[in-house]
Amino acid sequence: MTTISVITPTYNRPQTIAELLEALSRQTFTDFEILIVNDAGKRIDDVVALYPSLRIQVIDLPVNSYHVWARNAALPHVKGQWIMPIDDDDLIVPDHMKTMLDEARNADLVYGDVEIFDYTTKAGTRLPTARFLFAYEHDLELLRRFNTYVASGSLYRRDLHDALGPFDPEMRNYWDWDWILRVVEAGYRVKKVPRAGTLYAFASAGGDNQSNKQDAMRPYLDKLSEKHGLGYLPTKNFFLMLEEEAIRSRRTASSIVWDGQPFASRYRLK
Repeated sequence: MTTISVITPTYNRPQTIAELLEALSRQTFTDFEILIVNDAGKRIDDVVALYPSLRIQVIDLPVNSYHVWARNAALPHVKGQWIMPIDDDDLIVPDHMKTMLDEARNADLVYGDVEIFDYTTKAGTRLPTARFLFAYEHDLELLRRFNTYVASGSLYRRDLHDALGPFDPEMRNYWDWDWILRVVEAGYRVKKVPRAGTLYAFASAGGDNQSNKQDAMRPYLDKLSEKHGLGYLPTKNFFLMLEEEAIRSRRTASSIVWDGQPFASRYRLK
């Protein structure tokens, strides 16, 4: 049996998913598969072919159904005991999988701190221009007010889906917040690792990151609040949360492990 299944939805982002594959090709832990769900975008066979050493399965969806449906489409194909979701524009450091698996021995879900990085793109590679640590206490009441969980690079047992079901497509932009609340509220063991092994991409000057689109996110935040009884919640992307007065005092120390070097992929050399 495979140990870890990486689930990544994608839609017309060949350059960034190539960088993710580059990051995955550098992992010190190697017993993993990669399930890429192409959400009716352009084919990515040429990108995948550049990384023959990786076990990659591409699931091509016939109709664009948005990323939550795409994530759920991967679940029947999972062979791993553990699932690691990673967005197609995010990255992980080379020892991230091994670290998270070691930390997960007495847990059902583990997640780490992250570095949010702003960037410019040059010659097909994203170059970091600024870095921001996103690290907060693991506390249920805090989590009910602010989404301090970044799903990319987290690790959880596959059988959580057997008990809790798939991701909720009604949550759309807040599927990850909904997921961690469901796991915590069901009494599963959740652990936070004080280490920023995930690199979360956010281009503040443009870019197509979904958390840039706050007006469109409002209806889904209201649905999340109603589902979990959270009350009124303001829309806040991760950059804005960094300066949120109510949670500044809840920041925690974390290990910074990224050397700051870009993940230049083989795709840019084509």
